[in-house]
Amino acid sequence: MAKCSVCGKTTTFGRNRPWSKKTTNRTFKANLQKVTVFEEGRKIKKVMCTRCIRTMVKTA
Repeated sequence: MAKCSVCGKTTTFGRNRPWSKKTTNRTFKANLQKVTVFEEGRKIKKVMCTRCIRTMVKTA
């Protein structure tokens, strides 16, 4: 579910590095939204990242 249906962006992983240099794992979640899109004259619900939504609006 946590994947953009257009570009395939998913959760990425990294590390927290505070001043004490104590490293802990963390996740960077993509900003995914449920959007209704017109494709071939029909309404389709998709999960898209905000970058793809902005690009779609600019080209429409």
